[in-house]
Formats: sequence, structure tokens, C-alpha cells
Amino acid sequence: MSTFIFLGPELGKKQDELEKVRKKFPGAEETTFYAGETPVSIIADTVQNISLFATSRLIIVKNAEQIKKKDEINILVSCIKKMEPATGPKPQTAGLEVPGADNTALVLLSDEIKLAAGLDDAVPGTNRRVFYELFEREKEEWLKSFFNSEGFSIDSECIQTILEMVENNTQAMKRECSRLCLFLPKDKSGLTPVRAADLEKWLSHNREESAFTLFSRIASGDLAKALESLRTMLAAKESAQSILAGLAWCFRKLQSYLALLETGETNNIELRKIGLSSPKARDDYTAAARRYNSAAAETCLALTADYDILLRSPAAALADILMDRYILAIFNTGR
Repeated sequence: MSTFIFLGPELGKKQDELEKVRKKFPGAEETTFYAGETPVSIIADTVQNISLFATSRLIIVKNAEQIKKKDEINILVSCIKKMEPATGPKPQTAGLEVPGADNTALVLLSDEIKLAAGLDDAVPGTNRRVFYELFEREKEEWLKSFFNSEGFSIDSECIQTILEMVENNTQAMKRECSRLCLFLPKDKSGLTPVRAADLEKWLSHNREESAFTLFSRIASGDLAKALESLRTMLAAKESAQSILAGLAWCFRKLQSYLALLETGETNNIELRKIGLSSPKARDDYTAAARRYNSAAAETCLALTADYDILLRSPAAALADILMDRYILAIFNTGR
């Protein structure tokens, strides 16, 4: 079995690496789990079981940082070791090649930069990669190259506007800028300059609500806008549980930021390590730090976990009401 660990906040490059794994296992039967939701024992059983309907398998475990308990780590590490490629001929069933150790891939994904001790060590260094958020210069170069390839020229002012309005990873930037290019006026005679006014107009119009925009409103203390953002996502059929998962990620990052504040090591390098290199992200977490201390951030995480459990119970039929109550509880936790 090939095991991979892809970590870090740079979602675009991480997704590119996952696509490379998919190409190594063409036509694979793909299964996705979320650590913290599915017991590790079930994940391990799935990895070790043989499929009779596919010649290869790709098993993806998201939020792998949630695998923390010693017994969980031991189960998964043992599973990885047991599934190491064996020698000898591959078994055949009804003329179909049966997936075994050498044609099964296990991919552990996390937006954090490391997993629990012991789990990282089970995977060879070449198969373990951390994708840090790009430096500001790299983001600017990426955006300039993207717009040039689409027939536009873009200056530094416009680039900064984009970085302030879009999540700073290449996946989000590509998604939003691709949409943007559909609306921008284009001159076929050469590269068309992008105007800041057009960016603000169309990015504001097209920007999707997400757990990250919701967190931004929580950080600023704007309850009305937070509830509006929540309603927009729920109306767009965004699941309440996925919203909670995104907010849990934000509050964990807030804990990391608060820890940096306590040590006084809030330089660019340390901020980048926890995925806060863009001015917009730093503004959001600076605002959040004024409203939530470490204890409050921990309380917010506990509330998020409690409401996640409620949304898996018969009370889930009242998801809209539960989520409103959750947002109010989060605001009441702040200073």
C-alpha cells in the first residue's frame, strides 16, 4: 500500500498533489472519510478489506489532525504496516484483479502542519509533504501569471484588492478569479488592464459565503451580518455540519494565533506558519483576538462540538434554529 500525508493551508497545491496520486491509481474505487466523524477502526477495516469490484482503491482521510488518541494512532499505524506490499503473485477472482497492498493508496489530509506524534513517523519522508501558504510575493506572481494567461494585465493595487477579498490559497484564488474573468471587459487586441473598481464590484457580487466569511463577521462582532451569512449558506444547501467543521478549523487557528501573541513571536515567519500571511486574514484574527481569549476560544470549540452532536440527533430537523442558537452562544462567549 502507498501511504501519503499532505498537510498545510495551501489547498491548491495540496489538491494538485492529490490529483497526482489519483493518476497513479487510474479508475480507483475512491472512499473518503472524515477523522473525528468515522471511527479509526472502521477506516482501518476499510483499508484492509479487499474489493471485488475494482482493481485499485484510493482511501482519503480528511481532517487527519483529529486522530490524536494513542489507541487510534496505534490502530492506523499497525494497519499501514500490515498493508505493506507483499511479494508473490496477486490473487485473482473471477478474472478480476483483486486490490491488495500494492494497488491501494491511503491519503491523510489536514490543513494543519503536523499530525499526532507517531502517525507522521509511519510514512516515508518522500510521501509526507507540508504545503505552507504562499509568501506575499509568490501570491502576487501567481495572480499576475493567471491574469496574463487569461488575456489581462494587472497592477499591484488590483492584486492587493484581490488578496484582501479572496481566501489566500491558490484553490480559492483560481476559483474566484476564473469567475471574475467572465465579467471583466476584454480587449482582443492585447492584454486588457484590470481596474480596481471592476474587481470590487464583481468580487463582492460573486463572492460565496463560507465558514471563513462567517468567521470574519464573528471576529468583527457583527451579529446581524453573521446571521445573514449563516442564512445564505443554509439557503444554498450548505450543510450545517460542514459550516461547523469550517468554524472549528477557524477557532483552532485562533488558538494558534493567541499562543503566538502570548510569546510575542508575531513576526511574518511565525504568522505564515499558521497560515496567516495575508493582510485580510491577519485583520480577522487580530479582531477575533480582541473578542476571544484562549479560554473563550476553547469554549467556542466545545460549543461547536456540542452542536455538531445535536445536529446528528433527532433535533437535526430543527437545524436552522439550532444554528441560530449556536451563533448567539458564540457571540455571548466573546468579550
